[in-house]
Amino acid sequence: MNLPTYQEMLDAGVHFGHLKRKWHPKMAPYIFMEKNDIHIIDLHRTSEKLELAAQAVKQIVKSGRKIMFVATKKQAKEIIESEARRLGMPFVTERWLGGMLTNFATVRRSIKKMTNMEKMETTADYQNLSKKERLMIGRERDKLKRVLGGIEDLNRLPAALFIIDIKNEHIAVSEAQKLNIPTIAMVDTNSDPGLVDFPIPSNDDATKSIALICGVIMQAIEEGMQERKHLKEEDGGEASEAVEQAEGETVVAEAAAESAE
Repeated sequence: MNLPTYQEMLDAGVHFGHLKRKWHPKMAPYIFMEKNDIHIIDLHRTSEKLELAAQAVKQIVKSGRKIMFVATKKQAKEIIESEARRLGMPFVTERWLGGMLTNFATVRRSIKKMTNMEKMETTADYQNLSKKERLMIGRERDKLKRVLGGIEDLNRLPAALFIIDIKNEHIAVSEAQKLNIPTIAMVDTNSDPGLVDFPIPSNDDATKSIALICGVIMQAIEEGMQERKHLKEEDGGEASEAVEQAEGETVVAEAAAESAE
């Protein structure tokens, strides 16, 4: 995969952190300097961590599992939704419902309710309902679609989460921790990198920075998909998914240990 050059990261503003007074002390190893009361992120560390995260993502996808993208802040929503849809990955860009992971069975029931509503709208019985009843059903369906539309095809818990701004998405981070689901995230200077398995020190507020980092992660997903396709073709479609998953989990665990160093 092609990592961005230092000039590309500079041009995208990846190096800009938060004001010095807002910093998190655990981000100290990733801070290069302070300028005009703003912390500047060390792009050498960004590049190192981004490569580790991309390799982990690639292995997860290669093993046939899904990565959920979480980004509810306005700078990231459009980027994440369009790319996740393109690659067939689940995403949350509106609001993280408490229990979306830890109470997944209930969330699945809500998704089923949404799909049943959509099917009902094509039946004759729906047309026989009053205008008010149809309006109420439509509003409830739209509400569910807005929040759950990005995960309607997710039949089991995701293998990992890719998060933009762990401070903003602290509930998602907490739920992933409880379920031992690996987390990959853009982490700015105001956040604790120890909360995620694969922190990528970077500006998580600028659209250009988000797009650049996400671009590398998306490229890793595409490469993982392509390698999985080749493996299936070579094995005549008989490759054991359990073996692939075990291998993927081993690689991710090793990469997480390296990332923590």
